[in-house]
Amino acid sequence: MTSVPRPPQPPSSLSPSRASDFMQCPLLYRFRVIDRLPEKPSEAATRGTLVHAVLERLFDNPAVERTAGRATALIPGQWDRLLESKPELSELFADDAEGERLSRWLAEAERLVERWFSLEDPTRLEPAERELFVETELESGLRLRGVIDRIDVAPTGEVRIVDYKTGKAPRPEYAEGALFQMKFYALVIWRLKGVVPRRLQLVYLGSGDVMTYDPVVADLERVERKLLALWEAIRLATETGEWRPRPTKLCGWCDHQAVCPEFGGTPPVYPLSVRAAESGQGVQGTMGPVGAGTGRPEAVEGP
Repeated sequence: MTSVPRPPQPPSSLSPSRASDFMQCPLLYRFRVIDRLPEKPSEAATRGTLVHAVLERLFDNPAVERTAGRATALIPGQWDRLLESKPELSELFADDAEGERLSRWLAEAERLVERWFSLEDPTRLEPAERELFVETELESGLRLRGVIDRIDVAPTGEVRIVDYKTGKAPRPEYAEGALFQMKFYALVIWRLKGVVPRRLQLVYLGSGDVMTYDPVVADLERVERKLLALWEAIRLATETGEWRPRPTKLCGWCDHQAVCPEFGGTPPVYPLSVRAAESGQGVQGTMGPVGAGTGRPEAVEGP
């Protein structure tokens, strides 16, 4: 049975990845959230998904059985599950008749999983949550949502939020950008539970580094103000239909160059209605009411 594409709708919530999209390039945000243009799967992102699945499933085992060998043994089965849930991933290796690229790709996933054991000891960890979908609505009406890789809770009640990254740790001057996602999650937990997480921890499997940050209330208040300003900019762009491209070095990795003005392309016709404002203030539009949300993790990467 063929699924019917969902008609374009105004954004109704914000996740860390979509917030980062808008900050990187408003037009990219439009392509992903409003136009929902298809994107090709990438080997790097898919490997990250695979490694995350393995590290999540490893904790199903008793502590003494959480070994590197047990973890790497999970890789083939988790890869099969990914292919079953997302058949389009088979395109990644469609031209790999001998399976050599796939073997190298799986071997790199093994190396990333094995490296994790030099950074954390899973036999001493009992996560309170894994791959936890969280969602909250701020007083402003803005809905925040995301999926947290792991939450640890100490016997004293202190909360640690952990995120796995399969890439390399950023240089110090880019550390704040890397922590944005973690502070986003900390804000959601604070608004949901009334508890400021004691520690935010980024585990970089690509370089073998661990980055930690201990937030305070003032940090989370700043993030909240930033997100509200960001949401106002998204609302304005939604109403006017003006989504400006922001060229950076990352443009070379973008799937949408063919429809980007920076590369001589023309974006699709804007699928939402816009209207002229009263008093001759230029082109404006209407933004639909914020919906109730589905409460499901797969919705996180949408609006």
